[in-house]
Amino acid sequence: MPSLPLIYVFQDADDMAPALADYVLSAQTAALQRHDAFKIGVSGGSLVANLNKALLHDPKVEWGKWHIFFADERLVPLDSPDSNYGLLKSGLLDQLPEGTPQPIVHGIDVTKLDDSLEIADAYEKDLIKSFAAKDSVRLPAFDLLLLGCGPDGHTCSLFPGHELLRENIAWVAPIEDSPKPPPRRITLTLPVVTQSLRIAFVAVGESKAPVLKTVFENPEEGLPCSLVNEGARGKVTWFVDTPAVKGVAVQKKEYKPSNL
Repeated sequence: MPSLPLIYVFQDADDMAPALADYVLSAQTAALQRHDAFKIGVSGGSLVANLNKALLHDPKVEWGKWHIFFADERLVPLDSPDSNYGLLKSGLLDQLPEGTPQPIVHGIDVTKLDDSLEIADAYEKDLIKSFAAKDSVRLPAFDLLLLGCGPDGHTCSLFPGHELLRENIAWVAPIEDSPKPPPRRITLTLPVVTQSLRIAFVAVGESKAPVLKTVFENPEEGLPCSLVNEGARGKVTWFVDTPAVKGVAVQKKEYKPSNL
């Protein structure tokens, strides 16, 4: 029987913030014990606002040891409102208290924006340099991936029924036909996502309830979020608010702080 994901339900984003902070800090502690760096992948959307709320003023965050990657990125200039890098920069990093050591942020090479395959290859080489500089590894293992769940069940830029869900060689793949604009993107592939040591989904708002009902009650439909739950069994945690699971049959857990 596959290990089900842990599902923690909170009243709202404010109620969720301390638990999300504790979870991220627990992952940070474990990572720094392994290799003196915290290699974390993030997606965009509302996740950045939730990270801001959870971590911005927490003195236990060792920002200077963070290596931040993007679970997916839109092939747009970094100052575009569609850029996940730009969203993270304006929504979190630019708001860090003065004097805070800055994390290493691995953005895309914007000189290659006209060639999606080349930009995906360049980002994959960046991952290889970070995760396999000394050893040959089949897949990188992020210390933590922080992901969102789209209203269609997509995560990263892995969309329902898309051929990229079957990609099992590349670490980073281009997509030219995203059903959600902008159409041109790069994304971590499903095997890379499920290889991560920890994966956390953050989903808030009543608009998420229909898709979460499918993800949790009908996983056989194979939505990308369900595929992550299945492929990374035992390593996936969901942080949701009460409206996001309204009418959804889930086994809720009470979050217990790690006493860091």
